[in-house]
Amino acid sequence: MLLSFRVENHKSIREEQQLLLTPVYDDARPEEADWEATTVAGIFGANASGKSNVLDALSFMRNTVQWSFRVNEPGGGMRRHPFELDSHSRQEPSTFVVDLMLDGVRHMYGFSVDDEHVAEEWLYAYPKRRKRVVFEREGAEFGFGDGVSSDLRQVEGITAPNVLFLTVAAQAKQEAVLPVHQWFTKDVVFAAERGPEPPRWLRDGEATEEHMRILGDLLVSAGTGVRSVELLEDDSRGSDFVRFLKRRVGGALAVDEAHRSRGGDDVVVHTATGSGKPLGYLLPVMDPYTSTAGPILLFHHEGEGDVQPLVWGEESLGTRTLAAVGFEAQRVLETGGVFVIDEIDASLHPYLSARIISLFRDERHNPKGAQLVFTSHDAALLGRIRGEEVLKRDHIWFVEKGDEGATTLYPLSDFKPRSDDNRARRYLTGRYGAVPDVDDELFRDALRRRDERSETVAT
Repeated sequence: MLLSFRVENHKSIREEQQLLLTPVYDDARPEEADWEATTVAGIFGANASGKSNVLDALSFMRNTVQWSFRVNEPGGGMRRHPFELDSHSRQEPSTFVVDLMLDGVRHMYGFSVDDEHVAEEWLYAYPKRRKRVVFEREGAEFGFGDGVSSDLRQVEGITAPNVLFLTVAAQAKQEAVLPVHQWFTKDVVFAAERGPEPPRWLRDGEATEEHMRILGDLLVSAGTGVRSVELLEDDSRGSDFVRFLKRRVGGALAVDEAHRSRGGDDVVVHTATGSGKPLGYLLPVMDPYTSTAGPILLFHHEGEGDVQPLVWGEESLGTRTLAAVGFEAQRVLETGGVFVIDEIDASLHPYLSARIISLFRDERHNPKGAQLVFTSHDAALLGRIRGEEVLKRDHIWFVEKGDEGATTLYPLSDFKPRSDDNRARRYLTGRYGAVPDVDDELFRDALRRRDERSETVAT
C-alpha cells in the first residue's frame, strides 16, 4: 500500500507537498480489513490550481523508475519539470519520495534530480519496524547497509550519473530492490485517456471473457442502455468478424468463400442483391477493424425487436469512460495496486463516480487493499448521494494556488471537521478554500467586450 507520497519542485509545486494516506479518524478504518492506509484519496480544487500536477508528479516518478536506463542518454542530463516561476527553483533539484507497505514490510524510496544528474537517491526498509539501509547515493558517492549483497554493490560501477540506481539494480535482478521496483512497474495504474480510440488494454489483448462479464454487469447496472458486451478476436479471415458484419447490416451480406479458397488472405464481403444497403454503409463499420489490431469490443443494445451491436467509437463518451475506468478498476482491485484517475467526474454522472469510489472503500469488494487516488471538481462527491456518504473525512484533500503561482496540498482534517458536517456546502461557500477566486467585474467586462466585437464583425 501507498502510505505517503511527497514531491517538491515539480511544475506548479514549489515547496514540498505530501499526500499522507494514514488515517486520522477511526471511521476511515474498516472493521475487518487490516489496511495500513486509507484506500481512497480524492483531491479537490479550482481549475488550474495544481490538482493534476500532484498526480503528474507520481507519474513522473514512476516513469523515471521505469525508463531512466533507456531514456536518458549518457551525458544527456535529466528530463524534469521544475517550478518555472522563479529563477531559484529552476536551479534547485526536484524531489520525489514514496513510503510503501509491501508484504508487511515498510519501504521508503526517493530521489532528487536536477537538469544534469541524480543528486540523491535512497532506499530504506523497515523489517520488524527497524530502519535498514539498502543503499544511499549522493552524487557519485554510494553507501550500502550491513548485509547487502556484493552483487548489489557492484551495480554502482555500471550506473550512469543520470540514471537511477534502482532502475539499473532491478535490471540486474537484485532481490533487495525488486519489491519497490515492481510496485512502480506493476502496481501503479493510471487511467487511460478517454478518447474515441479503443483503450490500450483492449488493443493489447489484455481483456478476458471474465473481465467482459463483469464489465457488462457494470454497464447494465449503470443504466447505459447496454445489455451485454462481447469480445471478438480481430481476425478479418475468421467467421467471428463476418458474423458481426452480418448482424450489423441485418444479414444482407454474402461472403466470397471462393476467393478465400483461391488463397486470398482477406474476406471479400458483398451486399446482397436487392438489399438496398450501399457499400458506403459498410465502410464505417469495417474501417475501425481493418485498420486496428487486437480484439473488438461490442456493446449490445436493445433495438427494435433485435439486439444491435455498437463499436467503441460509436458509443457515448459516458459509456466509453465508464467502460475504460471500470475495466481498469476491477484489475487493480484484483491485484491490490494503486489506481490513479485525473478528473474522475469527466463524462460520468456523480452517482457512477460514487459507485467506483465505493468499490475501493468496501473490504468485501477490495480484499487486497487496492487504493484509488483521484482528482475532481464535483462537490457532490463531498456529500451524500442517494443517502450514502461518498467519502470519509480522511479521504478528502484540497489544493490551492497562491499569489505566486505555487500549489499547496492540504487535507480536510486540518479543519477539524465533524462527521456530520455538510462538507459539500462548506466547500462551495469557501470554508475550506480551494475554490475559484473570480473577479466578477472583470469577468463581466470580458464578456461585454466579446459581445461588442461579435456585433462589430456582424455589421
